Amino acid sequence: MSGAAGAARPATARYRGRFAPSPTGPLHFGSLVAAVASYADALAAGGGWLLRIEDVDTPRTRPGAEDAIVRALSQHGFRWDGPVVRQADRTAMYEAALAHLTAQHAIYACTCTRRALESAPLAASGERVYPGTCRARGAATGTRPVHAAQRVRVGDAVVEFVDLLQGPQRQALASDVGDFVVRRADGLFAYQLAVVVDDAAQGVTTIVRGADLLSSTPRQIFLQRLLALATPDYLHVPVAINAAGEKLSKQTHAAPLPADPLPSLLAAWGFLQQPPPLAAPRTAAEFWAHATRAWSRARLPPVAMLPAPRGA
Repeated sequence: MSGAAGAARPATARYRGRFAPSPTGPLHFGSLVAAVASYADALAAGGGWLLRIEDVDTPRTRPGAEDAIVRALSQHGFRWDGPVVRQADRTAMYEAALAHLTAQHAIYACTCTRRALESAPLAASGERVYPGTCRARGAATGTRPVHAAQRVRVGDAVVEFVDLLQGPQRQALASDVGDFVVRRADGLFAYQLAVVVDDAAQGVTTIVRGADLLSSTPRQIFLQRLLALATPDYLHVPVAINAAGEKLSKQTHAAPLPADPLPSLLAAWGFLQQPPPLAAPRTAAEFWAHATRAWSRARLPPVAMLPAPRGA
């Protein structure tokens, strides 16, 4: 593996997980699956669990969405450690990380428009592989041209890791992704950089999330190495898809979670192929007591996607 090694995590570090929804609309069954998996894994490990609102993409943020998400999680029995963290409050940390990359001559300005990249090759993930058009213009300084994004140089980096569910993963960044954006042309920080900085700052040791983010993980590990940050463990659970084969999301008009939490919790639990309770729980607290005892990584289906239950 090329690239500097990231910082080692102490062997005695206490488990700390997190759930990090974007406030672009109400929670739906697909997001609940990821939350249930993450929370149950933390509970079973006797660890901590954090809630972070990923609102770095401010144009997509919807008024009232954060409150609705927090309310829905509370109704479904989730309890998180400490206050809710918001990316909108952490800009100084992202600036510092970007300055560190700049000092390493690891980033450069890119003025390519989306239209200009329409002919770039498609990766297996469906993303465009950046062809390096602006790389020859030299390393970025502390300033950048107006309407320029900032990309990180990937060189010949090959990132390999073992996902706790999906198994060994390997990505040659240059051919599978290309130099990727860490700050957008509109000045907003990219998800890949923000999430790496946030997870390190919060001491997250284990990331349980949907398999739709599996292809992003090598980029995040690459940034962790550049920034000398510890690499967490990763576990990517299947994402729920609708009858058309689309991931349940706000964009595919996934229905908000109903007011009664138990049917949704049990449906998410069954989707993850976990052992059902012997007696039907009467409250969310009873459900989570069962989940703490019964959670089994070994029973999780090692696939990227599964059909959502009817009505989800």
